[in-house]
Amino acid sequence: MALISVSDELAKKSFTSVENKFITKYLPVLEPNAVKVYLYSLYLYQSGSNSYTFEDMAKSLSLTEDELKNYFEYLEEFELVSVLSFSPFEVKILEADNLYGTPKKFKPEKYADFTKNVQNVIKGRMISPNEFREYFLLLEEYGFEQNALIMIITYCVNLKGDNIRFQYIKKVAKSFADDGATTTKKVDERLSAYTGSTPSLIKIFTAVGINKQPDIDDDKLYKKWTDEFEFNDEAITAAAKFFKAKTVEKLDEALSELYKNKKFDVKEIEDYCKNKNSVYNAAIDVARALGVYMQNAAPYIENYVNVWYNYGYTFLCMKTIAKYCFRHGKNSFGDMHEFICKLYDEGIVADQSVNAKLASLDAEDAFIKEILTACGLTRKVIDWDRQSLAKWREWNFSDKMLLEAAKLSSGKSNPTAYMNGILSAWKTEGITSADAINHTLSAKISVTAESRSSRAAIEQYFYDLRHAAEDAAEKALSRATADIVYGEIYKQINELSIELAFAEIRDEEKARNISERIEKLTLEGDKRLKELNIDKADFTPHYSCKLCNDTGYDKDGNPCECMKKYISTLK
Repeated sequence: MALISVSDELAKKSFTSVENKFITKYLPVLEPNAVKVYLYSLYLYQSGSNSYTFEDMAKSLSLTEDELKNYFEYLEEFELVSVLSFSPFEVKILEADNLYGTPKKFKPEKYADFTKNVQNVIKGRMISPNEFREYFLLLEEYGFEQNALIMIITYCVNLKGDNIRFQYIKKVAKSFADDGATTTKKVDERLSAYTGSTPSLIKIFTAVGINKQPDIDDDKLYKKWTDEFEFNDEAITAAAKFFKAKTVEKLDEALSELYKNKKFDVKEIEDYCKNKNSVYNAAIDVARALGVYMQNAAPYIENYVNVWYNYGYTFLCMKTIAKYCFRHGKNSFGDMHEFICKLYDEGIVADQSVNAKLASLDAEDAFIKEILTACGLTRKVIDWDRQSLAKWREWNFSDKMLLEAAKLSSGKSNPTAYMNGILSAWKTEGITSADAINHTLSAKISVTAESRSSRAAIEQYFYDLRHAAEDAAEKALSRATADIVYGEIYKQINELSIELAFAEIRDEEKARNISERIEKLTLEGDKRLKELNIDKADFTPHYSCKLCNDTGYDKDGNPCECMKKYISTLK
């Protein structure tokens, strides 16, 4: 029979859940009243007693409010709770830190000198046995030398005062341990390096009104700002002022934003901040012109509008280009970005040159529409038509000749492909003017053009298949990266992949670390995609034929079965 059993009546009652590791590890060594406080806290949370006050709890447990507060601080030393606020008093219950056994016992005589030295450093209060136990754990689990840990405690006391809480000391000590600084020498080196940056941090904090004394965490951020981001102190101060950053965390966010947008000089930072509202308004204008709904403008500003602005395009010019893109079916930020990149590659940036280019493109589209009408087609102009017109003009055909070829192509199954065949034949025969057109020869050319148009139809069919699959994959990826969370993860993975390529050649250990970071980010990205209901497999083109990937030819260069089937439909 089991040692403990319960009645059926008891089994039907409500219960308060307690972690088993609390019972096996902490309950045997905690002070009895501390156990009462911990269990009653669990009961209040799990029963949903939101109106229960600190005073009510003290009264229920027959404790004074000061006693109750002391027991919560006692539990905090064991990392079973975290005191979030003293006025009003708020506590968060944490999971028990260790999985097995009871808290480790230490021989007091082993650390007699250490305990004396620590108490001499922390003079403002008596150190409890449980706090000493945590110091002993730091010494043994992290491998700190005693003098090294005393140096860290001294630094913390000098920074925060005699009433410093143990949790802060533990956090700083773990930070040193994470950096491998557990010996007296390495702790001294790190504190010296920190001391070297302290004057700069104090100057920056004073200039921008950050009311705190710089600590080790601030020093880490300062090194990131100066070494990794390569900002100087003047630029950091300017960033804090222009972004109105009154905390170190806000300043870090501001500098990260400036770093992403490649703004490092004080003048660049000032201009960026002054234009911030203008950039936002420009994003709104572009979205309206494109017919795009923006739930959150931030990713569009970072990935597109700021990029275009850095290229040299004015906000008015962006709006003009957006209207052109909407008229021509380029109805997304990604499509507009692709178009702007083409303009930029041609050196077309100034408003006047952009307006001239757009007018030229509109004129070309109007002429292409005239050609399509002559061919007997009523569809809209597509990029393929523009590419064809550019090629025909390279062949030195006049607009009059192009219209003549279009008339001859009218009524054919694939008029534009047929027209392409006629013009190719005329080029071969040296016919470059309408007067030189020999209608007898044109009849023979038409037979050749018919054959060529069939081949062109086949090529066009498989081009369209491939393009549709690849375009769908690009749009799926664009939709995912438009999300601010996934977009940042995707960007970091791409940047790390580039670093990995170099690291694999130069530093095997660094390559391994980067690979682990990429793997972690990939898992985070997959989780975010699931939340967005986006299938990662859609980032890869889904070709209709798996044998040839919609090229029409198998791996040996022979016509694929899907091509043979399509040809049979033409016949």
